Amino acid sequence: MTTPSIDTTHIPPDFRPLMLALARGGATLAGVIRRGDGSLSAEVGTNSDGDGQKRLDVQADALFRDALRDAGIRWFASEEQAEPVAMQPGGAFALAIDPLDGSSNIDTNVSIGTIFAVYPAQDQAEASFLRPARDLIAGGYIIYGPRCCLVVSFGDGTQIYTLNPDTDSFDLTSPRATLPDCFFEYAINASNYRHWPRPIRAYIDDCIAGIDGPRARNFNMRWIASLVAEAHRILMRGGIFLYPADARKGYERGRLRMLYECAPIAFVIEQAGGRATDGALPILDAAITDLHGRTPLVFGSAEKVDRVAAYHDLPDAEVSALFGNRGLFRA
Repeated sequence: MTTPSIDTTHIPPDFRPLMLALARGGATLAGVIRRGDGSLSAEVGTNSDGDGQKRLDVQADALFRDALRDAGIRWFASEEQAEPVAMQPGGAFALAIDPLDGSSNIDTNVSIGTIFAVYPAQDQAEASFLRPARDLIAGGYIIYGPRCCLVVSFGDGTQIYTLNPDTDSFDLTSPRATLPDCFFEYAINASNYRHWPRPIRAYIDDCIAGIDGPRARNFNMRWIASLVAEAHRILMRGGIFLYPADARKGYERGRLRMLYECAPIAFVIEQAGGRATDGALPILDAAITDLHGRTPLVFGSAEKVDRVAAYHDLPDAEVSALFGNRGLFRA
């Protein structure tokens, strides 16, 4: 049986032990998912933020914590745990991880993933993570789909590695991925339309109006409900993803976590030439103020993300005037 590995040629030397450990954890988890044990989607409780946990969420958390134990990690923060865990006292890195993104899709065999963010370790755990998001020194994700891919940036472009099932090695398949300038797809959960703020509704109304609307072009909508799957599609094809804040209780600041999900996805997308904002301001220009704090997230092709920000920049009276002539979801 081979030991999972990764081609380290394009990985900075200081990060090689960490990336080898992430590759081992990712390849092992990919094998667990492929075997398809029916109990993986069983509910086993809730995490510290009250979200339901599947058996595979808990298993993935333990798997990565074990894989990273000797990888230079001083502090390990997981979306599945209330507080960071101390690892190696002399470790250089603080790693935040969402061990299993999209676990609601396990039974339907839709792509799921792991998201990770790496910061320089400080003497205290909280100081290592509660800091400007641009302090990120590495970030990425692993997607478990028809192909298992590891996508990572060290601050100089975005790299894509693909797991070779014959060798259990992540082979470099794109040393510098570039997000396409534009593709006419947008991803949003349209069932929440009535709760969105007016700038988001106005933007989506313009997309739905298609060739007859102000954009003079037809668009397609996508929604997978797996952040990693959405990010990977957009990295490959372009387009835009929107998870805005909305009027529902608990969604006032969106639903995605800044530390574990939004910052690392924004890092990868920016390094591939795209943009990532909270709808108006760059995600990476914000500070992380809470280990489990949430933020709205809009990312994708630069032109599309900038257009959403422009809708937010309009005075409220102008948005209201535009909105009065739209509303394709309404009678």
